Amino acid sequence: MAASSRMGALLVVYLTLMAAALGVRAELTADYYSETCPLALSTIKVLVGTAIVGEPRMGASLVRLHFHDCFVNGCDGSILLDDTDDMVGEKTAKPNNNSVRGYEVIDTIKSAVNTVCLGNVVSCADILAVAARDSIVALGGTSYDVVLGRRDATTASMDDANNVIPNPFMDLPALQASFESLGLSLHDLVVLSGGHTLGYARCLFFRGRLYNETATLDPTYAASLDERCPLSGDDDALSALDDTPTTVDTDYYQGLIQGRALLHTDQQLYQGGGDAGDLVKYYADNPTKFWEDFGAAMVKLGNLSPLTGDQGEVRENCRVVNQA
Repeated sequence: MAASSRMGALLVVYLTLMAAALGVRAELTADYYSETCPLALSTIKVLVGTAIVGEPRMGASLVRLHFHDCFVNGCDGSILLDDTDDMVGEKTAKPNNNSVRGYEVIDTIKSAVNTVCLGNVVSCADILAVAARDSIVALGGTSYDVVLGRRDATTASMDDANNVIPNPFMDLPALQASFESLGLSLHDLVVLSGGHTLGYARCLFFRGRLYNETATLDPTYAASLDERCPLSGDDDALSALDDTPTTVDTDYYQGLIQGRALLHTDQQLYQGGGDAGDLVKYYADNPTKFWEDFGAAMVKLGNLSPLTGDQGEVRENCRVVNQA
């Protein structure tokens, strides 16, 4: 009986330890690949830097890829899936079609990481999270620790992307509700909107602001936009989201105060006043605090409903699910 009791106790201890180990593996951690692929993060960093040197605008695109991925059913790499006969994915959704880009850069990174890892180890969802951070750093922002261990979705949905990704025509209450539905606060909204310190927008997305919101537009700024974005046509003509579209700084927030916001949603952050307006003014005057809070908000964004443990898969090719 004593021996039987000892065996039973040992079995309980063993099962408890196994459960704990599985729990650890199901958690996102900063050192997730330290043993399975120690060269993964340095490889991603080099290739992100190379892509940005070749085209500085690519940094903003990689940040946006991560954001749009996380907003739709969590940070699971679903935005990278190509359409199939049985699935219409997120790439052709209205917020992404002819707008989100950088897929080829992710393909290059994934192939290189598979090589240095001697196999399919690093998920596409994790590559998106790291590439966004490395883009911010490459363009002058402050680094932050990305927690890792996400797995990849095996499906994607155009309808979900159309329904949940915020659009540039929203008023502040709708924008705030969109973020709150994912557990993101007004503070997160204002900080993450600071990602518009990088990149450009198409005329299609700011034409309405240019011609219908003249009271909140700086006249000189409006005149410069008018040259690039006529009342009709040239939907794809680009204009910078702030005065320094390839540098991480607080010009974005200063522009909101000056009536130089390109998008309606951006101007709403300041125009609505209240806490959002106060935060805009705070970050305009405190760039160091913005960098710090932006990193924390990006980590929070990256923690939205990740697939972990035995959920999903690690895709060999980010564009397609693995073959059974």
